[in-house]
Amino acid sequence: MDNNPFLVPFKTPFGTLPFDNIEVAHFLPALEIGIKQAQHEIEAITQNAEAPSFSNTVEALEKSGALLGTVSECLFNLYSAETSDVLQEAAREASPKLTQYANDVLLNTSLFERVAKVWEQRDAYQLNDEQRMLLRKTYFGFLRNGAQLPDDKKEILREIDQELAQLSLTFAEHVLADTHNFILHLESEHDLDGLPEAVKEAAADEAQSRDLAGWVFTLDMPSYLPFMTYSKQRSLREKMYRAAASKGFRDNENNNEDIVKKIADLRQKRADLLGFASHADYVLQERMAETPEKVLAFLEEMRLAAKPFAEKERETIVAYAKTNEQLQDVQRWDTTYLVEKMKKERFEIDDELLKPYFPLDATITGVFEVATRLFGLQFVARQDIPTYHPDVKTYDVQRKDGTHLSVLYADFFPRKSKRNGAWMTSYRNQKIRNGEDIRPHISIVCNFTKPTGTKPSLLTFQEVTTLFHEFGHALHGMLAQGTYGSLSGTNVYWDFVELPSQLLENWCYEKACLDLFAKHYQTGEKISEALITKLRESATFMEGMATMRQVGLATLDMAWHTGKHREGTRVADFENAQLAPTDLWPAVPETAISTAFSHIFQGGYAAGYYSYKWAEVLDADAFERFQEEGIFNEQVASDLQTLLAAGGSQHPMALYKAFRGQEPDPKALLRRAGLTSN
Repeated sequence: MDNNPFLVPFKTPFGTLPFDNIEVAHFLPALEIGIKQAQHEIEAITQNAEAPSFSNTVEALEKSGALLGTVSECLFNLYSAETSDVLQEAAREASPKLTQYANDVLLNTSLFERVAKVWEQRDAYQLNDEQRMLLRKTYFGFLRNGAQLPDDKKEILREIDQELAQLSLTFAEHVLADTHNFILHLESEHDLDGLPEAVKEAAADEAQSRDLAGWVFTLDMPSYLPFMTYSKQRSLREKMYRAAASKGFRDNENNNEDIVKKIADLRQKRADLLGFASHADYVLQERMAETPEKVLAFLEEMRLAAKPFAEKERETIVAYAKTNEQLQDVQRWDTTYLVEKMKKERFEIDDELLKPYFPLDATITGVFEVATRLFGLQFVARQDIPTYHPDVKTYDVQRKDGTHLSVLYADFFPRKSKRNGAWMTSYRNQKIRNGEDIRPHISIVCNFTKPTGTKPSLLTFQEVTTLFHEFGHALHGMLAQGTYGSLSGTNVYWDFVELPSQLLENWCYEKACLDLFAKHYQTGEKISEALITKLRESATFMEGMATMRQVGLATLDMAWHTGKHREGTRVADFENAQLAPTDLWPAVPETAISTAFSHIFQGGYAAGYYSYKWAEVLDADAFERFQEEGIFNEQVASDLQTLLAAGGSQHPMALYKAFRGQEPDPKALLRRAGLTSN
């Protein structure tokens, strides 16, 4: 296509994607051309008459496929943030092409032989740490993806990878469809009993947008969670819960039961082909945790620490329910509601009391100011950078001296074209090309409470921590200062990637941080020190139960990927067996977790969900240094920036020890969570 915007230099600020000119019809033609260009680049490497060297083989491979990377990153980022039927069809068509290309590279015998030659002679080169890491990652990337397999097994591997790519897309489409195919439409004021005015107003706006009278609640988190937290109508809470907990598990065309079993089976077959005991063994070879045994031991340590606290918390909830709600049989759709009531009574604090202090615009200003004080960054709003949706805001992120550091896209509100949840992603990684520092284009995507006719977007405290969390990931990408894109920013070991995000959440509980932005949107009054103290005290309320849930999910993930699933076993039965040691409430028939467990069946967390808890250990230990020396201490911030800028250029434990002076102490997390007996 002569007018395909992907095929000409972008005449946009900072070379950003020309979203205003990109159409779905542009993706596949650009992808085809990108694949051909990349194939020619690979062919040039393999046919190079010169002896293999780090420069003409490893670095040349790193530089290949630039157009292909741009097109595919744009396509699949939009697939999550601004999808449509035609975009989904383009993704389904693109996915096997990309998988085939990746396999063509990784199973290319001539290419692998050149890489292997460089690896064998690595000590003869004068490589720095980053170059050594790139060489190691490249060499083992070939080994871990079948480069040494015989041709017949290479063909089997190709078939498995093609099928996995398609199944992952289908899984995601089913979850999205089930999310949007359910609404709770209410027409009686009585059914709104307990709901705050802002929640009712948002539901009325949702109904109006659908040309319906009354109020509409959906399974999008800004609608679902407040309903489950405040609604006094138990039967309606049950209806909402069952709808949310049965996504991908209903008796309809979106059922994911066979898909998750097939994905798990194919991953196991892939591991068998490559000589690993399980998919978890395969994954963890390139993680800080190293083996399934270490992960399971870590999870068991967390479970045993949390169990006595969780059991006491459960007893407290049951007793409260009997006394205050006349409930004799607490179910899963009751717990969020009951815990919120108990929290409010104990700490005299709840989301409705806090939300007026956290208007979205002010909170954005606050998280920017934290980055300014820690790293000297400036955020300049831009109106001239094209975006893929009118809701998206853009910023020129600058260093203290005004030089450009990064582009930041911020996309905050739910819509039908966006999947649930919150995430950070990249449209362009930082790298050095031909001596030029190519700066990154970073995006954070959330689903926050929308403004209403009478109120701005007011965030729950959980939404505040979510913003800080995703912004921590964004900082990892924006501050990147490496040579190679595949090692920069968040391209680190998966159980290290959550450290910056979870670390930044700690600032949400600090007065010196909240004083920067937490002001009542009507009166301008700062959030009081008393409220901040209550926030901090309430942060670990029911932490035993929360830890058990996270450990349970991580255990379920490991079970799917250590070959425990058996053919013919029902998904729900398998789940119940795995979750039994951590479950505190009765199982609910006709519901399942796995069929909508996007982290492990669509995202990159397969055999890696434990990393959230793993990274909590890192962040709790790391933040203790800030607490000891000051949360805006210049030297500590500088050391943290060094860690973030390094990306994946060094082993994460080496980076962490350079920052902290020691390996992380697991007891730091237990101390912060209040899960210690002393």
